[in-house]
Parts: sequence; C-alpha cells; structure tokens
Amino acid sequence: MSGPDLSGKFADVVPKPASSILLVRDGTSGLEVFMVTRHHQIDFASGAMVFPGGKVDDADSDAKARAACIGAEGLDDVQLGFRVAAIREAFEETGVLLGRRSDGHDFGTERYLELKETSAADLEKNRITMGEMAEKEDLKFDLTELTPFAHWITPAVLAKRFDTPFYIAEVPESQSASALHDGTEAVESVWINPAEAVRLADANEVTMVFATRLNLIKLAQAGSVAEAVAQANEKPPVVVTPKVYAKDGRRMIDIPVEAGFGGPSFDVGAA
Repeated sequence: MSGPDLSGKFADVVPKPASSILLVRDGTSGLEVFMVTRHHQIDFASGAMVFPGGKVDDADSDAKARAACIGAEGLDDVQLGFRVAAIREAFEETGVLLGRRSDGHDFGTERYLELKETSAADLEKNRITMGEMAEKEDLKFDLTELTPFAHWITPAVLAKRFDTPFYIAEVPESQSASALHDGTEAVESVWINPAEAVRLADANEVTMVFATRLNLIKLAQAGSVAEAVAQANEKPPVVVTPKVYAKDGRRMIDIPVEAGFGGPSFDVGAA
C-alpha cells in the first residue's frame, strides 16, 4: 500500500546552483575515481564519502572567469558558472587544477604544488576569484576537459536543496600522485575503483548518499577513462529530481529510467 509523497515538504525552497566533479584515472585496479570524506561539521552530507564539489560562486561566471576559459564559447552564464565551479572545487578540495599556462604549456608538477599551497586556500576563503587567480598566474582553464556525467536536484524532502551537475574529467598525469583532501571540508581521500566504493557503502563501511552511489554504479560500467568519457558523451545527462515517498512501511525513491541509473523505484530503507 502506497503512503504519502514526501517530496513536497520543502517545495518552496529554490535549489542553489552547485557543481561536482568525478576526477578519474587509469590505475592499478582499472578505472579509479578520487573521492573525499566530508568533515562531520559540514551541514550537507556530513561524514559522507563524496566527489569534490560545492556551491557555485557569483564570480565563477564573471567577465574575468570567462576570459580565462578555453571552450566557453556558446555557454551562458549559468552553464559557465557550473563548469568553472567544478574546476574551482576540485582545486580547493584536492589541489588538482584543470588548467595550464596561457601559452598552452603545462606548468609542471612543482609549479602546480606551489599554486596548491598558495592559491587554493585563497580561493576557499574568498580572498581571490578564479578570474583573478588566472590573471595573476597567467592561467587558462580548459572547459573542454569536463564532460557532463549526471545532473541531480535535491528533492524537496530536504530543506537544503542543490541543483548539481556532475562532470567527469581525467586528472592530469602530472597531478595524479599529488591529489589530496584539503583537511578542512574534506578530512580523508582515496583513489578507488567505483565498484569497490559501492561495495563499501553496501557493507555499511562508509556513509554514502543516494546520488553518489548511483553515480558510482553508472561509472563502474566503464573499464577505463576513455570508455567512461565516451559513454558520458554518448548519453547526455537527464536532470533527476528524485521523488521520495513511503510505501508499506518502506522509504522509496523514484527516478526516471531514461537517466540511466536503473529503477525507476529504489527501496532505501524503513520509512
């Protein structure tokens, strides 16, 4: 017997623009993705194993940010902001910078580490914007390295709601070994095979939110970075706003089948 639809409790809350990124590499266990564990004092997904990400800042789509981007042509400010925020959050939380010198050359590992030690903290504390950092450091951000992977909107069952596209990007080889959590928003980090991350969540060895788990299951369909990016390019994301409801004492979530995550109905525990 179906119970009440729980999804409309906070329907008047407008989801805030946010962005998340799946940094991937071909590792010893096959395809690997970089994941972090949120600090327990963070007010959204605290203590959970997640992909780097966070809210979009107004400056992520300002004139300086646009001028610093490769591949921004044809993007409106919303689309630009999502992409720049994904690159910024990756840099703030992991030190991985999807950028290069304005002449097209790679900075090299040592220079990236220097930028990580200086500019990442300034960005996180809002002392500098992405556009200002690019201007100061002679940087260009390559948006073509980002491939849309998924797009989730927090259901209205929660008071804090986010409109979040997820992008997939191969971590630059020169930065793969230096990726590390920031120690503030994220307190642990790991390169992990997607299927192994799902196994840990299913065994209750880590905390993981619904969307993260399904993103990992989708990612695990690929065996390499090239395959994962190709699959994402073949199937552009369907925007998913989960419907949450109670049925026969169980908490259920429905999502569109065409989004590519299976379903449409998922039993997520006791109501």
